[in-house]
Amino acid sequence: MDQKEKNFYTKKSVILIVAVIANALWGSAFPAIKTGYEVFRITNGSVADKLVFAGIRFIFAGLLVTLFNFISKRSLSLPKKKDIKGIVLLAMVQTWLEYIFFYISLTNLSGVKGSIINSMGNFFAVLIAAVFLKNDKMTLPKTLGCILGFAGIVICNSAQTIDSDFSLTGEGFMLLAAFCFASGAVITKVFAQNTEPAVLTGFQLMLGGLLLLISGIVFGGSVTFYGIDCALSITYLALLSAIAFTLWAKLLKYNPVGKISLFGFLNPIFGVILSGIILGEDFLNIRLILALFLVSAGIYTVNYANIKTPLPNKKQE
Repeated sequence: MDQKEKNFYTKKSVILIVAVIANALWGSAFPAIKTGYEVFRITNGSVADKLVFAGIRFIFAGLLVTLFNFISKRSLSLPKKKDIKGIVLLAMVQTWLEYIFFYISLTNLSGVKGSIINSMGNFFAVLIAAVFLKNDKMTLPKTLGCILGFAGIVICNSAQTIDSDFSLTGEGFMLLAAFCFASGAVITKVFAQNTEPAVLTGFQLMLGGLLLLISGIVFGGSVTFYGIDCALSITYLALLSAIAFTLWAKLLKYNPVGKISLFGFLNPIFGVILSGIILGEDFLNIRLILALFLVSAGIYTVNYANIKTPLPNKKQE
C-alpha cells in the first residue's frame, strides 16, 4: 500500500473535496444523459437503445481510465490473476446489473419516485458494510447522519403528492439497482486493498460496458452517430464516469465504506442544481435549500462527531 497516497486520501479536507467532485460529476450525468438522448435521437421507451448507449459510454470510460493510468505511470497496468474476481464481480454488479435494473425501472417509474428510491443505495452501503466489514460498524452518529441525509433527499425529490402503487419492474427494480450500487461499494473496498484502483475501475467499466452493449444488441438496440454533438456527448459521459469512479475507488480503498458512501447524498443534490442550470428546470426554492441543509448536517454528523461510539445492542443493554 502506498503510504503517501493513503495519507493524502485519508485527510478530512481531501475526502470532502474529492467526494464533492465525484458526486458533482455523477450529478451532471442526469442532464448530460438527457441531452445525449436528444442528440442520439433515442426515444423514452427504447430500453434496448439506452443499454447500447450506456454500453458504449462505459467501454469508452474504461479505456480512458486505462489510458490515464498508462500516461501517469508510463507503463500499461494489466490485471493480475488475483484481480480477475474483483473485476468480474464489479462489472456484473455495479455496471451491468445496476444499469439494467435502473433503465428498466425508469421506463415504468416516475422520476420523483425513482430519485427517492435510488438514494436508498447510500443506506444499503452503510448497512452492508456494517454486516461484512469489521471497521464499518454502525454508530449513533452514522445512524443520525443517515436519518438527516435521507430526510434531505426526500424533501429534495418529493412532489406535493406521491402515489403508493408498487410494481416489481418499477419500484422493485430501482431498489435492486440501489442495492447493486451499495454492493459494488463494498466489493470495491474489499478488492481495492490489494489491487490498483485504476486497474480495478478501468477493466470493470470496460467489461460491464461490454455486457450492457451485448444485452442491448440482443434485444434489438442500436445507436447512430449523427455528428459532432454525439461525439461530444459520449466523450463527456465517458470522462465523468472515468474520473468519478477512479476518485471514488481511491476513497473507498483508504477509508471506511460507510463514511464515504454517505457523501452519495450529494449526488441527487448536484443532479437537481445542474439540471436546473443546464435544462432550465426550477431549482431555487425553499425545498431545495432545506434539503441542502439537512444533507450537509448529515455529512457533518457522520464525519466530525464521535464515530467511535457504537450502537447499543442487547448484550450491552
